Amino acid sequence: MVTTMRATIHNGNLVPGDKLNLPEGREVQLTITEIPAEEDVETSRQAADGWQGLMGAETLIRHIYRDRLVRTRPRL
Repeated sequence: MVTTMRATIHNGNLVPGDKLNLPEGREVQLTITEIPAEEDVETSRQAADGWQGLMGAETLIRHIYRDRLVRTRPRL
């Protein structure tokens, strides 16, 4: 059985948001994915918006390939 549910941390322990329908003593495997706080999401969104309209993806790719052709070391 695979299920996804939310839980909170309380005194260092996971507290499930819903009742677990598992027998006592059953061993389970947990994968923890931290849900970002809303202020972290908003900060990322504002940073991304700061780049909007400056350069399109195709232009950026062309510049990267063009700049790779610039020699930075003397020929031997």
